[in-house]
Amino acid sequence: MIRLGLCCKFYKEPVAFKAATATALARLPREAQLEKLAALALHNAAALRNALGYCVAHGIGSFRVNSQILPVKTHPAVGYAVEYLPEAAAIVAAFRGCGRFARRHGLRLTFHPDQFILLSAPDPEITRKSVADLVYQAEVAEWVEADVINIHAGGAYSDKPAALARLAATLERLPKNVRARLTLENDDRLYTPADLLPFCRAHGVPFVYDVHHHRCLPDGLTESEVTRQAVAAWNREPLFHVSSPRDGYGAINPRPHHDYIKPSDFPAAWRGLDVTVEVEAKAKEVAVARLRRTLARGNVALWGTLTT
Repeated sequence: MIRLGLCCKFYKEPVAFKAATATALARLPREAQLEKLAALALHNAAALRNALGYCVAHGIGSFRVNSQILPVKTHPAVGYAVEYLPEAAAIVAAFRGCGRFARRHGLRLTFHPDQFILLSAPDPEITRKSVADLVYQAEVAEWVEADVINIHAGGAYSDKPAALARLAATLERLPKNVRARLTLENDDRLYTPADLLPFCRAHGVPFVYDVHHHRCLPDGLTESEVTRQAVAAWNREPLFHVSSPRDGYGAINPRPHHDYIKPSDFPAAWRGLDVTVEVEAKAKEVAVARLRRTLARGNVALWGTLTT
């Protein structure tokens, strides 16, 4: 059974998450900052509940939570602990309600922090800030019962083995609630499946296979072989990513994502699996619905029942 996943936001549906900038918040006194941040958190919890309701109604089995669901949470100047926000208990309760809804309906929730999360950096301060951000996301992940916080391996810093050694050392120091959810994904510039699969096996880290990244940065492994090894790296339902290139794989730069998924870009090796596939396409829920219809016509077993 394939569980299709929607990533972070919507294309047409009126479900929207709110953000804030540190610059705007810095103009306010601290009390007003916290009041504004509390209102944003409550809004985003309600938006998340609406997003999950949409997913259940439309056969979408997974939702990726925006990494700024609590805006500027770890910013050095305007960051905050949730317990210091007005209505802190109501905020946590609202997010926990999202988790109960997801569990009741069999939805999977995931996180995918921004690319500035660097656990392999030579600079310890960069690593410290990255870990702090993961701790925040793990806090929210506990509330909403998300089981994945997915990251990239980071930079190579002219010495990929040394960078991976630093990553391994950082993994050993992560809090349990972060480490239990952390996964690694191949990227389209530095780290291929061939680089990361041995690392994931050695350190017990689930591997998120992004097939588009692999096609942009091939490594000699076939998609079927990476799929087999990726599935074996998980102790729960595997998570994969699919996307199509905006300008085709023959373009000078095939990395940018298309609005939709080209049917032939969905790997044949995935069709009989029990796996979550996050759809990384600019048309968001519209792209998921189109891919769902395509797979259904091919008699692929899909999570949920499409109602619209």
